[in-house]
Amino acid sequence: MVQIVKAGMEHLDEFAELFNSYRIFYRQPSDLEKGKAFLKERISNGESDTFLAIVDGKAVGFAQLYSLFHYKKLQRQWLLSDLFVNPDYRGRGISVAIIDRCKTFCDETGACGLLLETEKTNVIGNQLYPKTGFEVDNEHNYYNWWKA
Repeated sequence: MVQIVKAGMEHLDEFAELFNSYRIFYRQPSDLEKGKAFLKERISNGESDTFLAIVDGKAVGFAQLYSLFHYKKLQRQWLLSDLFVNPDYRGRGISVAIIDRCKTFCDETGACGLLLETEKTNVIGNQLYPKTGFEVDNEHNYYNWWKA
């Protein structure tokens, strides 16, 4: 059975391991210590809210949310920035349980909903998100600007 808990400093080591695997999935070099420092700062400063999926006492997945504000709804909206489940635990409904907890968090915080983006090549995510009630936005283009 999966238990979804809000991540705190007591979960930092396990969270960092999962976060490192997540970054590797997105073709980033492994850097456990730098990722751990990044997460520690997010948690310490209250800059993100993270939910961990725990199975048999082990953290096996997570979702990390960042606060945004929606200009049409005039309400808080959560950016579901990161979602990851250890490959050994996929296919058990864990990602759906994590997303459901994020939806409940929207209710708890008075938010209007969740926003996420994923790569077009993320076959698993692009099948999962519509099944959990997300609608693809074909009306907008998303652009990034990176400081040189």
